[in-house]
Amino acid sequence: MLKVELLSYTPDADKLVAAAAKLCYAKSDIDTLLDGLTPEKTENFLDMLTTLGHQSPVEHASFTFGIEGVSRALLAQLTRHRIASFSVQSQRYVSKCNFEYITPPEIEAIPEAKAEFIAAMEEDARHYENLQNILKKAHLERLIAEGKDAKEAAKAAEKMANEDARFVLPNACDTRIIMTMNVRSLYNFFTLRCCNRAQWEIRELATQMLMLVREVAPFLFKNAGPACLRGKCSEASMTCGKMREVKEKFAPKK
Repeated sequence: MLKVELLSYTPDADKLVAAAAKLCYAKSDIDTLLDGLTPEKTENFLDMLTTLGHQSPVEHASFTFGIEGVSRALLAQLTRHRIASFSVQSQRYVSKCNFEYITPPEIEAIPEAKAEFIAAMEEDARHYENLQNILKKAHLERLIAEGKDAKEAAKAAEKMANEDARFVLPNACDTRIIMTMNVRSLYNFFTLRCCNRAQWEIRELATQMLMLVREVAPFLFKNAGPACLRGKCSEASMTCGKMREVKEKFAPKK
């Protein structure tokens, strides 16, 4: 099951970004930038940035997420967002014997499809384990013959076996990720991935992330979400046609 945690974030992110905006547009010394930045004035500065389309100040704040229960298919989409930092569970150092996997809802909903999917996952798991054992044995024998200590040889052989056995693992195989993005990157991420046109798994991830950051930086993220939240749909003829429902879903709570 998809699980997202907000592990760390820039403290007082709303206020920090407002201070950066204040520096750009007001004659203030660095040591007095935060003076008088009430919640109301903070929100006004952030609204001004949105109106002007001036996004560089929001890059001063960043958020780090812990993500698990997601597929390697999602990882491939996630890393297309290049202005971010990623740490991903290694399939070289971590054995994936009896790996967990993500089942798409459309497959889950059809018994025949689900049975076929589970059979495929179980077959992949068998091939992975068989390959791992065959490769580990071969590497261990070679390394010991080369004079390597038995304990060190076993450790190296396992990693080398994982490295090649992983090629049979499916896109559905689960992974764990730590990801850091600044606010500007998150705006782009939420615009693209909270949209109904986004693939279901990354859309659910983006939605959960948005709800988490709104709790700690409500002014920065009050207008974040799919494009239709701020105006017309960006998908043109490919629109989902459900703008009202989407706006209601992502409208900030009063």
